[in-house]
Amino acid sequence: MIDYLIVGLGLAGISFCEALESAGKTFKVISDDSQQASLVAGGLYNPVILKRFTQAWKAKEQIQLAMPFYQHLETKLGVKLDHKIPVLRKFASIEEQNAWFEAADRPGLDHFLSTDIRKNHNPTIDAPFGFGEVKYTGRIDTKTLLTSYAKFLAQKECLIAESFSFDDFAASADHISYKSIKAKQIVFCEGYGLKNNPFFGYLPLNGTKGELLIIKAPDYQETNVIKSAVFTIPLREDLYLVGATYKWKDKTNAPTDEAKTELLQKLKTFLKCDFEVVDHVAGIRPTVVDRRPLVGRHPEHKNLFVLNGLGSRGVLIAPYASQQLFNYIEKGTELDPEINIGRFRKKYYVEGN
Repeated sequence: MIDYLIVGLGLAGISFCEALESAGKTFKVISDDSQQASLVAGGLYNPVILKRFTQAWKAKEQIQLAMPFYQHLETKLGVKLDHKIPVLRKFASIEEQNAWFEAADRPGLDHFLSTDIRKNHNPTIDAPFGFGEVKYTGRIDTKTLLTSYAKFLAQKECLIAESFSFDDFAASADHISYKSIKAKQIVFCEGYGLKNNPFFGYLPLNGTKGELLIIKAPDYQETNVIKSAVFTIPLREDLYLVGATYKWKDKTNAPTDEAKTELLQKLKTFLKCDFEVVDHVAGIRPTVVDRRPLVGRHPEHKNLFVLNGLGSRGVLIAPYASQQLFNYIEKGTELDPEINIGRFRKKYYVEGN
């Protein structure tokens, strides 16, 4: 019998695998390619919500945990994952500059917001009021991470590349079984696929579709992340990510012309050079009504756990939420009440569900 069976290998699944590996636990992972959110994510880690100039939830704590986490993965997998890139918020007016300075005086935000206005020296950007710089930012190459980690697990014979079938699953008092596998516990890290989970489908996971463009713009020559009506994130060889959209009704992974038009219109409000669209990707972010992750134990089945709902900030949240769950299961520590799924039990859970 192994210690854990993990369902899903996005940012949540990888982070929990790492917690198990560091503790010497045995595990297997079942994963298919049905959920695209981690794979197509921009991978940006940014501790500030730039629309309102407010600090993201537990940003400082999460960055302190996430940075050594990804550094360790780079060494372990032999790939480059963490690209340190400043994030520049384009100011639309003097009033926005003033709001930035006010935000930079607040406890917590003073750690992340530079009070030096960055002048615009890029002739392809329309930014007469300059930029505010966010510190301690960058991009995790999520595609490289997911593909490299899947290869690593496959070499260890820990990865089962298939769709999880609940018809082949059974939970008893002291273990779970799936086909020929027996494990002490199971952790569901399925992303938006959780909606079809008969044990945790009651949780209020909304799912928000996000679409990104990849453009080639040789004249742009920008090495920073620029945040205006959309983000532009430098990749390599004149390529940039442009994103992202937020749509609540469409739950497919198919790119849409509507989103492409929206992104291009917003991009052209500040980018003044020629470019071509070379790719267009989409995925469903696992988002929650209260914008907090879903972490914890099933109300009735004591060896079933969930790690989900990382939303649009999964790069930062995943290592923190995974460590919370591991410590809860293995060390008996209390979960952060803001992420504990127990917060939804009264309102959403029906006994015997």
